[in-house]
Amino acid sequence: TTDANFDSAKQVSDIETVLAMKPSIIVSIPTDPVATADAYKKAADAGVKLVFMDNVPDGLEQGKDYVSVVSADNYGNGVASAHLMAKALGGKGKIGIVFYQADFFVTQQRYDAFKKTITEDYPDIEIVDEEGFSGSDQAGESQQIASAMMTKYPDINGIWGVWDVPAEGIMAAARAMNRPDLVITCSDLGLNVAVELAKSDGMLKGLGAQRPYDQGVTEALLAGYGLLGKTAPAYVAWSALPVTHDNVLEAWTTVYHADPPQALVDASKQ
Repeated sequence: TTDANFDSAKQVSDIETVLAMKPSIIVSIPTDPVATADAYKKAADAGVKLVFMDNVPDGLEQGKDYVSVVSADNYGNGVASAHLMAKALGGKGKIGIVFYQADFFVTQQRYDAFKKTITEDYPDIEIVDEEGFSGSDQAGESQQIASAMMTKYPDINGIWGVWDVPAEGIMAAARAMNRPDLVITCSDLGLNVAVELAKSDGMLKGLGAQRPYDQGVTEALLAGYGLLGKTAPAYVAWSALPVTHDNVLEAWTTVYHADPPQALVDASKQ
């Protein structure tokens, strides 16, 4: 198991290291479809069965170079987080967007869906600013962006984060600037955002969750398809799961196939 932490150069190095071990299967999330393409093509040419999460390297052909790609309905998660933002704002207000500034299909889908839904469905909600981050310190960069937004627009009512770690940075900025009224939504059910969502007075008002456990099971099954030479679908997507204060404990069990951690249970009692 390797973790490149969204560093494409490290991911290329990790793939080369893994290839030296002569694996039969690689399950991976390409961090950059261009920068990692040659490394994955080398793996495919070596006969490794590739199953991708969320993203596909440029130039690779399904059925020839890789088995399949598995993802959440990231567009649906963006839509869900937009509707939850609008509901928390009462359908009106000023908001900002913190997005991932990279060529990454998953986050682009979330961004497109959130912005389109707000723009088309909620004419009384104005997107006053949007800024992207690109480094590995996702929470730190997002905190700086959110702080700048709240400084530039003191009457801003909400900020959306493209996934849970940037949302943590937004929450930190709101706390530092004494803005407990700021409405925050995002995608992905990480523990820290789940705890904030579980609180009765938390800033995190809702999110669209992936289903990583079910996606992992699907990836394993598709890897088996590859080894057995069975025809696999080109793309498998798990439906979006809207999560709010009211269903966060149940959603945790659905997403992770495990009981909610004690910190989350305790937060729900506050």
